[in-house]
Amino acid sequence: QVQLVESGGGLVQPGGSLRRSCAASGSIFSIDAMGWYRQAPGKQRELVARITSEGTQKYADSVKGRFTISRHNAKNTWYLQMNSLKPEDTCVYYCNAEIRRLPREDPYDYWGQGTQVTVSS
Repeated sequence: QVQLVESGGGLVQPGGSLRRSCAASGSIFSIDAMGWYRQAPGKQRELVARITSEGTQKYADSVKGRFTISRHNAKNTWYLQMNSLKPEDTCVYYCNAEIRRLPREDPYDYWGQGTQVTVSS
C-alpha cells in the first residue's frame, strides 16, 4: 500500500505565506514526479506545481513567482512554499505523486487527503 500524508495549510492573511508538505510511505520503488493540485468549489482540479525526479519544474501561470515546489527524494517528501498569497488562492490543495511500486510497473497516481487553504483578512 502507498499513502500520501499532507501537513500545513490553514488560514492566512493576504500577502502572507504558508508551507505545505507531503510525505509518501509504503511500498515504493520510485517516484517519477511529485506535485500539488488545487480545487475550488464547482471547478475542476488544476495543477499548481509539479517537479520530476530529475528536477524539472512546472507551475501554473497564476502562481509563478509566488509558489515554489521542492523535494527531498531520500525522504519521499516534497514541499510547496506559498508566498504573497491572494484571496483567489483559497482552495482545497491536494498533493500528488506518480509512483512505481515495482521496477517494471507503470507509474500510478496517488493523492493526499486534501487540505483547505483560506486566504482572508
